[in-house]
Amino acid sequence: MTDTISPSARRELGDFLRTRRERLSPGRAGLPATGRRRTPGLRREEVAVLAGVGVTWYTWLEQGRPINVSTQVLRAVGRALHLDEAETRHLRRLAGVRTPAADPVASDPALLAAFQPVLDKLDPYPACLQTRLFDVVAYNRAYRHLFTDMDLIPPGERNCAVQFFTDPDWRGRYVDDDIVATRMVARMRAAASAGTAGADASGVVGRLLERSDEFARLWSRHDVLLQHYEVKRLESPLVGLLQLNFVSTDVTETGHRLMVMTPDDEETSRRLDAMAGARAAMASSTPAL
Repeated sequence: MTDTISPSARRELGDFLRTRRERLSPGRAGLPATGRRRTPGLRREEVAVLAGVGVTWYTWLEQGRPINVSTQVLRAVGRALHLDEAETRHLRRLAGVRTPAADPVASDPALLAAFQPVLDKLDPYPACLQTRLFDVVAYNRAYRHLFTDMDLIPPGERNCAVQFFTDPDWRGRYVDDDIVATRMVARMRAAASAGTAGADASGVVGRLLERSDEFARLWSRHDVLLQHYEVKRLESPLVGLLQLNFVSTDVTETGHRLMVMTPDDEETSRRLDAMAGARAAMASSTPAL
């Protein structure tokens, strides 16, 4: 914890530790009963012993004083207080210790079950759930046919950067593909260097370094870009030119982001509606198996 932590955050930190300490009984903490207690839960010195830290240090931590705090020590305090994952991450944030991003899990059924209805409701706007390194883990019908038929791409290859740099048809959808290439790599570099891309950073980047000389050249420039909104022009084989606002919202706790593409002008809005009609016509003309 540093002097940059606000007084209100320090007070909240102290209140949080006190309430977690008071809710934990000595028996649950593995301590012997010592008769009647004046206050509920554990004493400060007991938490310090269980966490393996000094009593004075823990007292100062609970008082919100500006002392040096490490992730390892906070983890020990969290274990001593029987904090769950959400509470442990909250403790780190209050103490001003950087919280590592969760590794995105593409195949988590609970995650997909939660987000797929949201994506479906956004139709006819293309929308997907992706990792910070552009692995697409869920998408709606509008997104499915925006670049190619996503259903035909193996799940392990559904990465926008991999497809962009290795599939000419995918890249050809972008009118300003050179600009997109530069910005995409810079965003990947920012995510990887900030530690917000999860454990898959080396895997995706490694694949691209092997498959694309252009990616390797751009990656070696070390450009970084933090961007959650931009307008891109796409050429749809179904309805023609689309000017789309690419808006992303981070799903912080899971390491994903929700990407929604909304029309930048009335013509694009009409063409997205027309694209929905074209998709419906394609589906109705497909013979049943």
